[in-house]
Amino acid sequence: MVATGGYLYEHLADELSQAIDRGALRAGDRLPSVRQLAHERSVSVATVLEAYLRLENAGMIEVRPKSGHFVRRRALATAEPRAPRVCVTPQKVTVGGAYTKILASMRDPELLPFGCATIDPSYLPMAALNRTVIQILREIQTVEARYEAAPGLLTLRRQVARRLVATGAVLGEDDLCTTIGGTEGLSLALRAVAKPGDVLAVESPAYFGILQIIEGLGMRAIEIPAHPRNGLDVDGFEELIKTQPVKAVVVSPTLLNPLGSIMPDDAREQLVRVTKRHDIAVIEDDVYGELVFDGTRPRPLRAFAPGPDSHVLLVGSVSKTLAPGYRVGWVAGGRWQDQIVRLKHGASLACPSLHGMAVAEFLASGGYDRHLRRLRAALSGNVDRYREAIATTFPDGTRVSQPRGGFVLWVELPQGVDSLQLHEHALRKRIVVAPGPLFSARGRFSNFLRISCGTPWSPRVEAGLDTLARMVARAS
Repeated sequence: MVATGGYLYEHLADELSQAIDRGALRAGDRLPSVRQLAHERSVSVATVLEAYLRLENAGMIEVRPKSGHFVRRRALATAEPRAPRVCVTPQKVTVGGAYTKILASMRDPELLPFGCATIDPSYLPMAALNRTVIQILREIQTVEARYEAAPGLLTLRRQVARRLVATGAVLGEDDLCTTIGGTEGLSLALRAVAKPGDVLAVESPAYFGILQIIEGLGMRAIEIPAHPRNGLDVDGFEELIKTQPVKAVVVSPTLLNPLGSIMPDDAREQLVRVTKRHDIAVIEDDVYGELVFDGTRPRPLRAFAPGPDSHVLLVGSVSKTLAPGYRVGWVAGGRWQDQIVRLKHGASLACPSLHGMAVAEFLASGGYDRHLRRLRAALSGNVDRYREAIATTFPDGTRVSQPRGGFVLWVELPQGVDSLQLHEHALRKRIVVAPGPLFSARGRFSNFLRISCGTPWSPRVEAGLDTLARMVARAS
């Protein structure tokens, strides 16, 4: 607590610090603007600035550029989840029935969507996007009157390529093919580089949507441990490929779902170098790349493997940042680009034009960057509050990830807790969670959960996490 002093700003700082200590203001909460608080308390702007500076120096709040002052996340004693052991044999993938239930829950507003990696509509600029759609319809009467066949809408590909240049991935419009969301991009990439029966390396834990695609294509997966901070164990991968015929590796170097890890640049360079030497394709899932909390944009793997004959295929979309329902995505196929375009023709021929045009216009207008700044700040606050609640209410032995971006938490529960059973029990309480075995080709992580923080904090969310905590305590 900040010590009480005789000056007005000291009294104000002390009052705010007590509100933080008592939980009235919690990690991630945005404080009133300087002018707003000055008006509410009938004090000068200088007084509020001094109070905020005092709290900032005490480590209780932080300034986020162009966003304001926020309650800072406090260091919690809770440890991060442990990485799994190395697995050296390929596995036929089988995704459990919980996956279908999680997807079904996305349609039911009465359920708490802790299991769905989606962002609440209140965080998305849907009104602005829909106005753009209306304007396009007024100006272009022939929209959707013809197929926008692969490689897809030129204006969208140009805007995506322009945006990727800033990340170090120098791509032209002809290097990209638009897709129906990132899921189709991943599917096309996998079909281009491998065939049924081939062995693919995946992170462990891995996003279960990728595992489902691999299952559907009749391919096999071999799991490479991923660390909660640094992602894929590249040394372990390099050792593995000496004995296993790996055709491709599917990897999310920036904000792996569910860990929220970020692979360091030296590890990225190593992975690109090793895979190129062994002629192994790299499929990079970059759908969370824009959601690093501090606004930095790590270089994608494709930036380390430039050129049209690159062995790195880059997949992206706006489904996690802008408009999930628009289903706008893309893939840069490198040396397989022509094959991906042919596969796209056979799979779905074309993408809907209207939503692609709206996204292209939003990217060109600068509205996307303004939206991302607000979204990162909101999600950072959510993750802090959810994590604090889990760390303080779940029983001893619980471990929680500390993601640097995105909006999911990977939670290791005490030994003996069966997350599949917990998933079923939580559904009866109108709560959806994603059980750990979904994130493994071998059904590992039986005592793990992924918790989505995409829903704004509320008494209902708090009560839902309390209910989960009691369920875990009874099961442990």
